Amino acid sequence: MQPLKALSNTQKARLIHALFFNEIPDFLEFLEAQCLIIEENSEEIKREWKQNLLTADIWLGLSEETARVLKKFGKGLRSSSSVFSDQLFFGYGAIFLNHQLQQYVENNRHTDPKFKTAIDLFINP
Repeated sequence: MQPLKALSNTQKARLIHALFFNEIPDFLEFLEAQCLIIEENSEEIKREWKQNLLTADIWLGLSEETARVLKKFGKGLRSSSSVFSDQLFFGYGAIFLNHQLQQYVENNRHTDPKFKTAIDLFINP
């Protein structure tokens, strides 16, 4: 196995899915709800956007793409660590998904206390 710092976002997501399989359905439900909230509040998000790394339009696009992936791959995202990681954590989508994982654990949505530790280890710098 490679050192943690050498793992890609996709590889880290695959490990998270494999290690915390029971946490993934709840996270995907949270993610779906977040995408809907973002869609419903897109104009407000654009007005109040202060992030320098990405524009509001890029962020909204990442949310829309995530919502499409959730609809297209549904159960596959829950059952397969490779589908979960390859479809959601590839390219710029990883920025959006990493943020959503952080929101999920910061808002204590997770049921396994070790999941927060794993997100801190794998996702947070």
